[in-house]
Amino acid sequence: MSEHEKKYCPRCSTSFECKVGSILLCQCTSVTLTETERNYLHENYEDCLCANCMKELKIEFHQNLFK
Repeated sequence: MSEHEKKYCPRCSTSFECKVGSILLCQCTSVTLTETERNYLHENYEDCLCANCMKELKIEFHQNLFK
């Protein structure tokens, strides 16, 4: 059984396991993002985010569209 990389979310500091080697099991697959939403995250963060922050930033992105 391989070890997955332990990471800390750069936004909230929550720890999580990055499962890039088993991407279908990774926590990030629970959040569906469009290409535009992914670009928004990438513009603001260079590393993986926890699923909760990804969900919050997805909402933030759409709220900013209507400001």
